[in-house]
Amino acid sequence: MTREERIAALKVMVRKRILIIDGAMGTEIQNRKLEEADYRGQRFADWERDVKGNNDLLVLTRPDIIGEIHESYLEAGADIIETNTFNAQVISMADYGMEELAYEINVEAARIARAAADTWTAKTPDRVRIVAGALGPTNRTASISPDVNNPGFRNVSFDELRSAYLAQARGLIEGGADVLLIETVFDTLNAKAAGMAVLDAFDEAGVELPLMISGTITDRSGRTLSGQTAEAFWYSMRHLRPFAVGLNCALGAEAMRPYIAEIAAVAETYVLAYPNAGLPNAMGEYDETPHDMSCQIEPWARDGLLNLVGGCCGSTPDHIAHIRDHVSKHPPRKPVELPVKMRLSGLEPFVHG
Repeated sequence: MTREERIAALKVMVRKRILIIDGAMGTEIQNRKLEEADYRGQRFADWERDVKGNNDLLVLTRPDIIGEIHESYLEAGADIIETNTFNAQVISMADYGMEELAYEINVEAARIARAAADTWTAKTPDRVRIVAGALGPTNRTASISPDVNNPGFRNVSFDELRSAYLAQARGLIEGGADVLLIETVFDTLNAKAAGMAVLDAFDEAGVELPLMISGTITDRSGRTLSGQTAEAFWYSMRHLRPFAVGLNCALGAEAMRPYIAEIAAVAETYVLAYPNAGLPNAMGEYDETPHDMSCQIEPWARDGLLNLVGGCCGSTPDHIAHIRDHVSKHPPRKPVELPVKMRLSGLEPFVHG
């Protein structure tokens, strides 16, 4: 099946039912209790820095584990699996001195996910499995100074972000991703740089893949780290004409609902959500059970808020299986049709007329 055929199938499936996104890659990696040697493999046995914690590197050193995790989420019922590339751009890879590996990691991560997805599509051809190339937020912010004594200082520029994301998008496209997902957006300016880079990559490759964008609300203030409300975030992103927009991470399902509802009320496109399995406890772990999480998410589906749903930090294949079972009985949300008005965004949305 070609990429064009998979994308066409995605556009049909999303109109028929709520699609299931996979759960947390990091949680599943942590559950395997890997050591420094696992991350290094033979290729990086003599690397001058510690690399444990560089989860994206595992697509080169332990592709078997990453493939197994993809398989476990597909078996649980995921329609869409994300590549293991959350930090696979030169900005974040600099922490390990591995900037030059960013492109290769994205290509290989997409290939591993592609192989797993294609295997499951072959098993059940009526359910085409989709690979989403994941572009995370980086570990820097273009809108906020990291120095409280120098508010005008920035440790990254828009052009640096755009360049880093461009290399990442190129690799994901080459490796076989069907969709690109800009996720865990805490700074809208970072996301704009990613969006521009994705469009650049499409032009270079002569393709146009569906684009999904997922922000993150940092706390119960209902705002991103750079200060925007959920509705304002959407107005900042809608010029990219994404296939889907929504939220992930930071909050559990119960706390995320009002902000997903805020986006669902104004988004002329599909809405996605993948919350954490509750909030982290004192040990940084997530206690929300698959049953509890799915019972909190089902009302979202019942009330017509969702088109795509999955899990973020703390979620496992068992969580995804429960979520699938709970939302499958409900029809997908229909994108809203709003009157034509000027819709602007700063920290707050502004609708003229």
